[in-house]
Amino acid sequence: MNADTDTTRAIRQEAATGTIRMEVARYRPGQDAEPVTQSYEVPLISDWAVLDGLNYIKDQLDGSLSYRWSCRMGVCGSCGMTVNGEPRLTCGTFLTEYDRGPVRIEPLKGFPVIRDLVVDIDEFLAKLSSVRPWLVREGEEPPLTTEYAQTPEQLDAYKQYSMCINCLLCYSACPVYVLDPDFLGPAAIALAQRYNLDSRDMDDRFDVLNLDEAVWGCTFVGECTRVCPKHVDPAEAIQRYKLTAALRSVLPWSRR
Repeated sequence: MNADTDTTRAIRQEAATGTIRMEVARYRPGQDAEPVTQSYEVPLISDWAVLDGLNYIKDQLDGSLSYRWSCRMGVCGSCGMTVNGEPRLTCGTFLTEYDRGPVRIEPLKGFPVIRDLVVDIDEFLAKLSSVRPWLVREGEEPPLTTEYAQTPEQLDAYKQYSMCINCLLCYSACPVYVLDPDFLGPAAIALAQRYNLDSRDMDDRFDVLNLDEAVWGCTFVGECTRVCPKHVDPAEAIQRYKLTAALRSVLPWSRR
């Protein structure tokens, strides 16, 4: 750790208006039979996000704490956790939102816990891959060199769904996924719609979406849309594809 970092931290701590208690879920395989809660006192600084508090704990109080993070800018999606019962991006959730605390940090619900706040996302990645989240062009082999121009209207048709950062907050908030891990889930379905609505794509993904474990498993609670930090509205994507699938059942020659 360099001197500049130490000086910056000292200045920030002097600006603290007190401390806030962070109650962090800990699970250490081979040591804990089940998750336990450990409390830490962290400086309460006006511009500190929950992630800053976790980094303070990691750097200054307990180097054994495990969690994921990367960009700190709400872009990578890796710092999603449960904050006081709500799935949130910890880089965009500020300690001052919780007055003097306590702030309870837990792993995202609905996923196996690997260690502390780190969850296993292998099942999600398999679901994501199953919807073929890439442009499918029939009769063309890579490398693709042809340019396929789009109008602004064609871009607008799918742009909203392309904003997903795979933070998994929608899965953790979804009551269907928590009860049925086989459910394809909001993010995967929204991304499938992103490509279905892309004028350059030639796939229809009917085989993976028109299933009880996919769009028909959704009960339209809408929690996925409520917690989405990028306003993707996966609930809308699911309902739109339900209409597509229903029309295709009546008009089987229709693709989209």
